[in-house]
Amino acid sequence: MEVILKQDIKGLGYKNDIVDVKPGYGRNYLIPQGIAIFATESNRKMVAENIKQASHKAEKIKKDAEEIANKIGDLTIELKTKAGESGKIFGAITANQVSDALKDKGFDIDRKKISFDTNIKEVGEYTASLDLHRDVQHEINVKVVAE
Repeated sequence: MEVILKQDIKGLGYKNDIVDVKPGYGRNYLIPQGIAIFATESNRKMVAENIKQASHKAEKIKKDAEEIANKIGDLTIELKTKAGESGKIFGAITANQVSDALKDKGFDIDRKKISFDTNIKEVGEYTASLDLHRDVQHEINVKVVAE
């Protein structure tokens, strides 16, 4: 079943993408929640027209995302947390903590756009991925140290 996404969904696609999903997922979750619409011929034409009209605005948003990525560069964020003798931390480092640390450095990145390859539960160095735009992804280093 093909649907047109009305918003970005991690792991599925971006706004205005036509994606193929299982019928139950589309009919029972995506469409009732207002996240997607059926990919009928008229809906495809409507989305194509919307994309055409919004292309200039989209270029500006992409350029802004690239500027933020260039400003961030090879930034390393140091997060201090309580840890045991073996290096295990109490709890875990979350995207919220990384977002707050980026805010302190002057970058306003939403926590939903930050992801990790693994769960951070020990002291050490990790890589966080920032999804700034559908075409602009950036990685930063996260260094977790004990208090």
